[in-house]
Amino acid sequence: MSAAPPCPQVSAFEWVPDFARGNVRDLRVRWACEEIGRPYETVLLDATHPRGDDYTRWQPFGQVPAYRDQALEMFESGAILLYLGQDEPALLPTEPQARWQAVSWLVAGLNSVEPYLGSLVDMRLFHADQPWAEDAFATLRPGAERKLARLAEALGDREWLAGRFSAADIIMVTVLKIAVDLDLLAAHPTLAAYHARGTARPAFGRALQAQLDDFTDEPPSR
Repeated sequence: MSAAPPCPQVSAFEWVPDFARGNVRDLRVRWACEEIGRPYETVLLDATHPRGDDYTRWQPFGQVPAYRDQALEMFESGAILLYLGQDEPALLPTEPQARWQAVSWLVAGLNSVEPYLGSLVDMRLFHADQPWAEDAFATLRPGAERKLARLAEALGDREWLAGRFSAADIIMVTVLKIAVDLDLLAAHPTLAAYHARGTARPAFGRALQAQLDDFTDEPPSR
């Protein structure tokens, strides 16, 4: 582990294409920090080149975000949010049932919803020029729709997933941004309203602006 920084650090990219702005997962950690008033600084990386050994010792897959503070360093947005929330009721409730409900929904966002939506967006963004892409999209879409329908049913008329706002909602709202981009939420007004509530939070707005402010207009030249 490198020398502990005086201020918590979050890794992020210094440039991404327009379609990725507002979607890179460091947004989740920024949002959590804004919700609890925790200052942080960003370690900006070149997304157009492989990360070096110094970074992959911190984040083995070369992705963002990774996090470090004076106590430890770690990676994966879900794990970071659980760490930030361990003593912060604004991110994880203290009552056991509500707390573990929030943890369950946080994991569900990452494991049960995001992979299905991610497969669809991959088809649209990275394979659209392939003759098989639309058939693959059509094959994958029903699975994603079923996940959204079950999520809407489980949310019901509640404002947030675990009663009060929590880290679970940070994960799920950012996951649902994929469905927004794919125009899949129109069929699920409950989820559309839920997503709108999340993105209307002042802490989300500050986090999003901070991410956008870190991006350069052009890819870095190396």
